[in-house]
Amino acid sequence: MSEISFHDLSSASAEQRASLLKRAEADLSVFVEKVRPILEAVRTEGDAALLRFVRDLDKADVAAGNLKVSEAEFDAAFGKVDKDVIDSIRFGIANIRHFHEEQRPETMWLKEVRPGAYAGDRYTPIGSVALYVPRGKGAFPSVTMMTSVPAVIAGVPQIAIVTPPTADGSVDAATLVAARLAGVETVYKCGGAHAVAAVAYGTETVKPALKIVGPGSPWVVAAKSLLSSIIDTGLPAGPSEAIILADDSVDGGLAALDLLIEAEHGPDSSAYLVTHSRKVADAALAALPDHWSRMTEQRVEFSRAVLTGKRGGIVLTASLEDSYRFINDYAPEHLEILSREPFAHLGHITEAAEILMGPHTPVTLANFVLGPNAVLPTSRWARTYGPLSVTDFLKRSSVGYVTSAAYPELAGHARRLARYEGFSSHENAVSEIRDRYIGA
Repeated sequence: MSEISFHDLSSASAEQRASLLKRAEADLSVFVEKVRPILEAVRTEGDAALLRFVRDLDKADVAAGNLKVSEAEFDAAFGKVDKDVIDSIRFGIANIRHFHEEQRPETMWLKEVRPGAYAGDRYTPIGSVALYVPRGKGAFPSVTMMTSVPAVIAGVPQIAIVTPPTADGSVDAATLVAARLAGVETVYKCGGAHAVAAVAYGTETVKPALKIVGPGSPWVVAAKSLLSSIIDTGLPAGPSEAIILADDSVDGGLAALDLLIEAEHGPDSSAYLVTHSRKVADAALAALPDHWSRMTEQRVEFSRAVLTGKRGGIVLTASLEDSYRFINDYAPEHLEILSREPFAHLGHITEAAEILMGPHTPVTLANFVLGPNAVLPTSRWARTYGPLSVTDFLKRSSVGYVTSAAYPELAGHARRLARYEGFSSHENAVSEIRDRYIGA
């Protein structure tokens, strides 16, 4: 059995430290070249190419004319999912909806910036959005919940889910249950780069969308990169990543338990336990075999690959300050602060998409039922992006209104600046020429 990767940051070189920050999608060049012909085929051939890639890449048997999930398939899904699971989906959706309803901005606001002059913002929904729900390493009704609920709350009129079908050409039943309960009834049976191309260009069956959101593999990330001039690709959401920050007030076995949460997503995930306590690190190492004994074989395989590879394991730091510094450099998708006093650490963390505090707030709760969105920026994009939100499905327009009383003052200042910058038409538009038209 391979040993867990152990990184002593106090003795690491600058190059070694930099290598710890790399993610699976750090170099997309290989994927980009493979994805490019897929995108072109979908653009030129439409459904024919899409069906071919569904068969060859998704390994699914989907017949022509059956790319879109039917109402009957939606209805049947509710009979295939245990009632308890449906109850939990309802519970999660209720919390996600409550959180995102609070997040929705006012439809419009105006403030008086000068006497008689008003400026503000108006929010309107994006006309059409595609939601990408991955399937390759498992079924993810939770992603359906996280992407669908804020889109519905925002009022997007055309919402569609794209997700890889199973081998028999069906869509995961719990995903369909979550979609309908969230308020989305359009689901297309395709995944990967070809799904991104389908919603970017449109096909005979798939309607084009203005934006696509949702996490995906490096293939999906590469497709989004190539199509970013055709469709808004939203926040960068690639393979899962997490840091568990543990101080010396918690048991290392607990840290190991939570370290496995995101590591089990797949071998392209990233997961580190960061601690300045050798005792915590040793306890975590000792606890991992017992935790693995209670997991399924596939998830053990995935998480072991991560924790014994280049993008996972244990990072031992010289101090808490060094731990904070590494976390801020890494800018993780998920961050857990395992401590009896988690708020004491919070002020030191500035670069993380999600911060979950204390031993009662594992990533699992946030991924499914807590309420905040679990579609998060990866690959250090937490430095400039936040979690998926209602505002990702809205567009903002600036609004201005100037009264006749306020106009002369603003016009005088604007006229001088226009003249200085050499824009004569700008200047004329606020000159005595305008006064003659508006009867000033």
